[in-house]
Amino acid sequence: MSLAGHAQTAIYFSSLHLNPVLVQIGPFALRWYSVAYISGILLGWFYLIRLLAEDGAPMTRDQADGLVTWVTAGIIIGGRLAYVLFYDLSTYVAQPWKIFQLWAGGMSFHGGAFGVAIAIIIFARSHSLRWLRIIDYVAMCAPIGLLLGRLANFVNGELWGRPTTLPWGIVFPGGGPYPRHPSQLYEAALEGPCLFLLLWCLFRFTNARQRPGMLSGAFVLGYGVFRFLVEYVREPDRQLIAFTTATGLHMGQWLCIPMIAGGTALMLWAIRRQPLPC
Repeated sequence: MSLAGHAQTAIYFSSLHLNPVLVQIGPFALRWYSVAYISGILLGWFYLIRLLAEDGAPMTRDQADGLVTWVTAGIIIGGRLAYVLFYDLSTYVAQPWKIFQLWAGGMSFHGGAFGVAIAIIIFARSHSLRWLRIIDYVAMCAPIGLLLGRLANFVNGELWGRPTTLPWGIVFPGGGPYPRHPSQLYEAALEGPCLFLLLWCLFRFTNARQRPGMLSGAFVLGYGVFRFLVEYVREPDRQLIAFTTATGLHMGQWLCIPMIAGGTALMLWAIRRQPLPC
């Protein structure tokens, strides 16, 4: 059946009755996108505290409480700046005040991850801690935020996929008349539960926590591979269609290539080093 034929029986996003705004009181609007970020940080923090309760933790509970502020700043600053630089620079050069309009969306995971790493390194050095081990533990928590962030993308009806004839294709507002891959949900499943389970198994059933860099390397590699694959069915951002056509890959895929290489290298480096004592 053609795309036009599938459009007759496809799922229409409007029929799901999803609203990007959770609560609106006068001019104040609390959006699911904001709730996803806040919830991801809080749930990740609670999970980190549970991990730190086990033997061999790289820092104390009090230090973890202080780290949350640094991680939050790293996510926001790194994620926003990377989106501005790599995804829509011309718009923000012409209208620089939009850089601060975080409620309008526009965050890059790659930049957020880099920002978090820098924040952890600064925090760890100021407290004489092993920064790579802290990054390992924080990486264990990251899939929680990724899951919630991708679900928020879906609720916003943004970042949809390419047209598809599959029965679960969705006709998104602004996405034309044809059903599209709900690529936000694909990424939510892979970057959330699948990546979480992979890291949990490494932490629980191997000596990965005793090999600094192993868990963070697995996270970076796993995310890079999952994101690279999903990008094949994801529609590129409108302002990057020409870039995708010219290079043959999406911007997200280009940014994932160094993640895949770096994650692999970090895991191999961790394997070759003597594990820390229990």
